[in-house]
Amino acid sequence: MTETAAVPASPPISDADPFAAEHLAHPEPLHRRLREAGPVVRLSRYGVHALARHQDVHAALVDWQTFRSGAGVGLADFRHEEPWRPPSLLLEADPPHHDAPRRVLREILAPLALRRLRETWRTVAEELVETVLTEQGNEFDAFEALAKAFPLRVFPDAVGLGPHGRENLLPYGNMAFNAFGPRNALVEADAHRVGELSAWVNAQCAREALSEDGFGARIWAAADRGDLTRAQAPLVVRSLLTAGVDTTVHGLAAALYALATHPEEWQRLRERPELARVAFDEAVRWQSPVQTFFRTATTDVDVAGTRIPGGGKILMFLGAANRDPDRWDDPDRFDLTRDPSGHVGFGMGIHQCVGQHVARLEAESLLTALAHRVGHLELAGEPRRHLNNTLRSWASLPVRVRPAARPPVTGP
Repeated sequence: MTETAAVPASPPISDADPFAAEHLAHPEPLHRRLREAGPVVRLSRYGVHALARHQDVHAALVDWQTFRSGAGVGLADFRHEEPWRPPSLLLEADPPHHDAPRRVLREILAPLALRRLRETWRTVAEELVETVLTEQGNEFDAFEALAKAFPLRVFPDAVGLGPHGRENLLPYGNMAFNAFGPRNALVEADAHRVGELSAWVNAQCAREALSEDGFGARIWAAADRGDLTRAQAPLVVRSLLTAGVDTTVHGLAAALYALATHPEEWQRLRERPELARVAFDEAVRWQSPVQTFFRTATTDVDVAGTRIPGGGKILMFLGAANRDPDRWDDPDRFDLTRDPSGHVGFGMGIHQCVGQHVARLEAESLLTALAHRVGHLELAGEPRRHLNNTLRSWASLPVRVRPAARPPVTGP
């Protein structure tokens, strides 16, 4: 008797628009439906396939040969459409073009290389928290005063940017992350600033615009050594400025929101400040500041028995994967006793966020400083989201605090 090979199944079809305002503001119900529908779902509105389960998203992220980034990690297909700006050498390139830029940045941003920043950032964080508590009192917008203010100070300093124009970084990042989605109202709202913001960011990537002791100067030094070309150097600096600000700002806001709405976890952090990095990673898992990215299938590929045709775009729901009950116990709960490692909030594989250690050090610095000074943290009003096609971002996070009566247990 001859065995017959199983025929790959056709995926279920959904007409949902993941970029509609209601889903950007409250993505969990859609994510749940997509996970439950099957390993692959075809989104008829955009003619793409979607992955929402952790196992499948993780597998696609690490298989860059089959799920490639070079055609763009947004809806636009760079094989047929002109990119709005030169593609990122990190996000939107595959080996071998991706190799040298990532190797250079991995060395510059390695944990050992960041040790020299730890004491400086700790001091800046303590000064910022003290200033906020002194000048703004017990109620303030934690998004503006902390989550936004701290990265916009320490990260541009570390890159080597001058003091002027830093207010352009978040609007540029907002524009760049919106551009990964469809050309909807969110993209149109930024259209009038594309030229202005792009020109400013590009100017900051030039060698002469950067201080001699920052990450940017080290990127240009790599070009002098021949590790990068001089054409690649400004694009690598631009990648830092695009991906290194917005994601950290909204990741910090997610952590502050999580801690303000989970008083028992806030007290746990105060008693054990060494959990600051766990708190940040758990917040990234729980809220997923980067919600989605696209890939392009290089060939027909079967995912859990469902066929995805070659050449098509695949929308990976990182936020849905990070709350997959098949991967996480009680995934909708923010829990500092959980080991959040394995979340895909920073990606996976060769395109995993090369600056994740920088983001963790920023979070550790700020959350530790706050835990030392604040005994009680809670929401003081309804937080407001800022809608973006890719980011789960914030507009305001009103909080009420009570300064600590005595220092917490600090641990070793």
